[in-house]
Amino acid sequence: MATQKLYAGVKLRETRTKLGLTQKVFADRLGVSLPYLNQMENNHRPVSAAVVLALAGEFGLDVTELSAGDAERLVSDMREALADPVFADTPAPLADLRLTASNAPALARAFLELHRAYRQAHERLASLDEALGREGAQTVVSPWEEVRDFFHYCDNYIDAVDRAAEHFTCPNGNRKDPIKRALETLGERGVEVQFSNIDGLRNRSGKKIVISSRAGGATQAFQLLHQVALITQNELLEATLDLARFQSETARTIAKIGLANYFAGAALLPYRAFLEAAQETRHDLERLTDMFGASVEQVAHRLSTLQRPGAKGIPFFFVRVDQAGTITKRHSATRLQFARFGGACPLWNVHQAFETPGRFLRQLAETPDGVRYLCISRDVSKTGGSFHAPVRRFAICLGCEISHAKGLVYADDLDVNNPRAYQPIGISCRICERKDCHQRSVPPLERRLRVDPDSRGVLPYDIA
Repeated sequence: MATQKLYAGVKLRETRTKLGLTQKVFADRLGVSLPYLNQMENNHRPVSAAVVLALAGEFGLDVTELSAGDAERLVSDMREALADPVFADTPAPLADLRLTASNAPALARAFLELHRAYRQAHERLASLDEALGREGAQTVVSPWEEVRDFFHYCDNYIDAVDRAAEHFTCPNGNRKDPIKRALETLGERGVEVQFSNIDGLRNRSGKKIVISSRAGGATQAFQLLHQVALITQNELLEATLDLARFQSETARTIAKIGLANYFAGAALLPYRAFLEAAQETRHDLERLTDMFGASVEQVAHRLSTLQRPGAKGIPFFFVRVDQAGTITKRHSATRLQFARFGGACPLWNVHQAFETPGRFLRQLAETPDGVRYLCISRDVSKTGGSFHAPVRRFAICLGCEISHAKGLVYADDLDVNNPRAYQPIGISCRICERKDCHQRSVPPLERRLRVDPDSRGVLPYDIA
C-alpha cells in the first residue's frame, strides 16, 4: 500500500519565522540544501522522514503538528461552504481547494469566516418576525445567543477546562469515583455537603451546599462537580472568559455557568478514559451510562465534545428539542449545521422519540447538500420527583456522517449503501431548498413562488 506523502510547507515557514531564522540557517540545521528547503516550504516537495526527525530533535517540534489533518479539514469545510446555492455557478475543482488549504490556509479561513457570517445573516433574516421588520428596528444579539455562539465556534471543546477536569478525576492517570473525589475536595475547602429532600440545589454562601436527595446519581454527581468547578477552578474559568470578550456582564455570567457545566461533564466523563470506552463499546450509549454512572443525555453530549487535537473521536452532532420542536441545546462537529432559530425539520426522527419513550430510534438521513447521516434519537424526559412537580419532556438526537457508521453499534443491520434507505431532511423550512417536501410549513426565503389558482399539489405554490 502506498504511503501518503506529507506536504507541510506552511508549518515549516511558521516554525522558521517563530524561531527568527533565515532559510539558509534553517536548512543547515535541518541538514538539507537551501533549494530543497525552499521547495518543501512551497509544497513542491514532500517533507522527508529525515527532516521530520530533525525538526523533532533540533527544535523539539511535535511532529503530529505536521499532519495533513488541518488541511483536510479546511478542504472539507470549503467544500461544504461551496455547496451553498449562492456558489452554484462557480464550482471549484478539488485540486484547487487542496492547493489553497496547503499553501494559503489563512485565506481559506478568511473565506470560511466570510461565508459563516453570510449564513448567520441569512438565518437571522429567516427568523425575523414582524416587529423586527418595522422601519428603524434593530436586531440585538441576546446574551444567551452570544454564549451559544461562543461554545459553537469553539467546536464545543475547551481544552484547558477539559484537561483540568480530566486531571481532577484522574490525578494519577487512574479514574476515581467522581462523587467521592468531589466530596473530598469540597471538604478540604471547608464546604459542607448535605443531601436533603428539596428541589434542586442550594449553595449557602459557599460554606454549605444542599443537594436534593431525590435526584438521580448522575444528577447529584454533576451538581457536585459543577460546584467544584466554581469553587476550585475560578481562576481558570475567569481567564477563559477574559479571552472570550463577551459584550455584556450577563453573557459573561451565563458563560461562566456553561464553563462550570463543561467542567462537570468532563470530570464525570474524563476524556481519555471515556474516548477509549466509547471506541470499545462502539458508542453504545446504554453501556457507557452504566460504565460511568452518567445519564444518556450526558453521555450523548460528551460524545459531541471529543475534539481534542491529536486524539479526536468521531465527529458527532448533538441536539435536544422540547415537545414544541424548539431546539434547546445544539452542537455540531459535522457538516450539519442547525438553524439558529425556530424548530428542527419535522421529518427528523428526534420528534418521533416522544411517541416511543425509553427506546432508541435510528434513522438514515440525507440533507439537501447530499451529505448522509446516521441519527440516533431518544426521549430524555425528567420527572420532578413528586406527584405535583412538573415533568420536563425533551428528546435528544446524536448523529454522525455515514462514513463513520461502522464505528457505531446502531449501524448494525442497516442498509447504509442503499440510497433509497435515506430520509430527506432539511435544516429549517425558511432556508431549506427542497421543492417537494410534504411537511414544509413556510416557503423558503429568497425564492420566487408561482401560484396557480387552477391547480393544487402537495403545496399551494410552486417554488421557482
